[in-house]
Amino acid sequence: MRSPVLSLTWHLVRSSGRRGLQSRLLAAAAAAVGAFVLLVMVAAALGSGTRADRTAWRTPEPARHATAIQALATTYVRHEPVSVVSLAQLPGRPGTPAPPGLASFPKRGGVYVSPALAALLHQLPADQLADRFPKVSSYGTIGAAGLASPDELVAVVGRAPTDPAVSKAAEGSTVADIGLAGRAGITGFHGTQANLFTSYDRQTALLGVALLVMPVVVLAAASGRLGAARREQQLAALRLAGATPRQVVGMTALESAALGAAGALAGAGLYVALLPLLAEVPYGVGGWYVSQLWVGLPWLVAVVAVVTGLITVSAVSMLRQVAVSPLGVAQQSAPRRTRIIRLVLFVAVLLYLWGSTGGGQLSTRRVIGLLLTFYGAFWLFGPWVVDRLGRLVSRFARRPATLLAGRRLSDDPRGAWRTVSGLVLAGFAAGFFAVSMIGMDGSAHRGQVAVAGAQVSEVRTLLRDAGIRATVRAVGEDDWDGLLPGTPGVVAHMSGGGQAELDRAVTALAPANPARPPITQDYVTASDRTAVGRFAEVSTATLALSFLVATTSAGLTAAAGVLDRRRVYGLLRLAGTPLKVLDRARVRETVIPLVALAGGTTAIGVYASYRLNKLLGASINATGALELAACVAVGALAMFAAIGGSRPLLRRVTEDAARSAD
Repeated sequence: MRSPVLSLTWHLVRSSGRRGLQSRLLAAAAAAVGAFVLLVMVAAALGSGTRADRTAWRTPEPARHATAIQALATTYVRHEPVSVVSLAQLPGRPGTPAPPGLASFPKRGGVYVSPALAALLHQLPADQLADRFPKVSSYGTIGAAGLASPDELVAVVGRAPTDPAVSKAAEGSTVADIGLAGRAGITGFHGTQANLFTSYDRQTALLGVALLVMPVVVLAAASGRLGAARREQQLAALRLAGATPRQVVGMTALESAALGAAGALAGAGLYVALLPLLAEVPYGVGGWYVSQLWVGLPWLVAVVAVVTGLITVSAVSMLRQVAVSPLGVAQQSAPRRTRIIRLVLFVAVLLYLWGSTGGGQLSTRRVIGLLLTFYGAFWLFGPWVVDRLGRLVSRFARRPATLLAGRRLSDDPRGAWRTVSGLVLAGFAAGFFAVSMIGMDGSAHRGQVAVAGAQVSEVRTLLRDAGIRATVRAVGEDDWDGLLPGTPGVVAHMSGGGQAELDRAVTALAPANPARPPITQDYVTASDRTAVGRFAEVSTATLALSFLVATTSAGLTAAAGVLDRRRVYGLLRLAGTPLKVLDRARVRETVIPLVALAGGTTAIGVYASYRLNKLLGASINATGALELAACVAVGALAMFAAIGGSRPLLRRVTEDAARSAD
């Protein structure tokens, strides 16, 4: 005998009318947004790892029977790093394979540049950049296989084995040279150490993913419960008519899975369509190649399945009361209370997190695990706080709208929590990133150029020939506060001219030490600025996506709440309650838990950032208070706008109060 689940589900969908269709469309839209954001997150995490792998070949790794010599040097132009890879084939040795992005091993005197560097070489005067490289009639091109980004500035230069650029002096001698300079005998390009400018990308991207996972889960849960009250009433009636609990669960799962899959597939389609546009979004060294952001079919299917599963589980989880007490649901006689065990678990998790961050270094994986643990605990704790807030507000309310809001909070704390949970959890991300680490700015070395191992007379001559005015002084092994800590050399301090003059000085002083390019403050602060820069970029993207997901979640939940409560609103309107009072009650139902909970999560986020920065030995961004206030203000305005968007819907469902209350 064929199961009646499919036919009953289809009948309920067809008979739900326009309001039921609106709820289902909202659920599908929420699934689409969740799948799209989740795919973008996965693409950023996977793509940053791919980009880092594409830069590993530039770091020389010693080989026992070397066939060539490779040296890495880094120079700066307009504050942007230019990675220069010098290669020299050793005589009498087997041929060395071509580096990634080149068709063959470069010949002596050949210069290959990335497309972005080629454009810059033609754009800038030769005395600012081109004169740093050997003179050639034309530049070769480095292909995408050797680049992390279309915007990367990279050069590969063919050298003679006796060229100073590949001598032992090119290895570097200061702490600042780590990741920026190196030299070794090689047999090929099989390096595993990512370039400094891409080595932080994946860790910071994963941190952003961890902070975004819970808001996406919140959105999926909210979409799975859209139309919950109407569905509960329909399924309770079926249970009273003889339907089994298994049939009720099956109908809900089937409908939710179909809606979730349709919405998730739409979000996946949007992700695929927007891939070229997403590739233009800069991160780290620049934009992306489209292939780097393509997650692949397995990940695409997995994300669609995860979003569909979250929505289905969320919808089915609300059916416990329908299966156990359908009469109570039909009469709406059993308010859903929360238990104090939620508070106990939350306190236990906070104590665990406190102990886990008390000392020692934390790996990226450990930090992500702690963040997810905190999110999970707060997700359990939120409804308990909303329930208690509702009881307090109801007891001390002096206005009708406040009384209605308090009763709604205590009658359905889980539903009220779902409306604000996205922004509450986004408040944690805002607090976490607002006081992020700032590192060092190197302002003490502004306008200076240093050349290791150079002579004062030679530096003065080169600058004079280039028409550059500067103060020149020698530094020795006892000088640890300058651009050449503990290394003899010469420092030239420009008397003016801005960045263009500084770039001219770097170019003019290149012959002073062919093995070591001149360095500036950009060079010595590269590691700190790279880490802080990635953190800042991820924080901006995470906050934007968090508030987008939170606002979407709040708007959908508010609209669905109006549709679910249209019978209650109709009865209140028949009793003489003005529409303005109902609308004010809706707003206060959101504002009260939002102020109480978002303030707490924001403060916890600030403290978590403080603890993380303390472990990393970084300083705190005291000016982040203004950014934090802006984030909170924007989030609150977005929340009110999302709730206000359902005001016309409230007006429509209460126009015919007698029919709505029927």
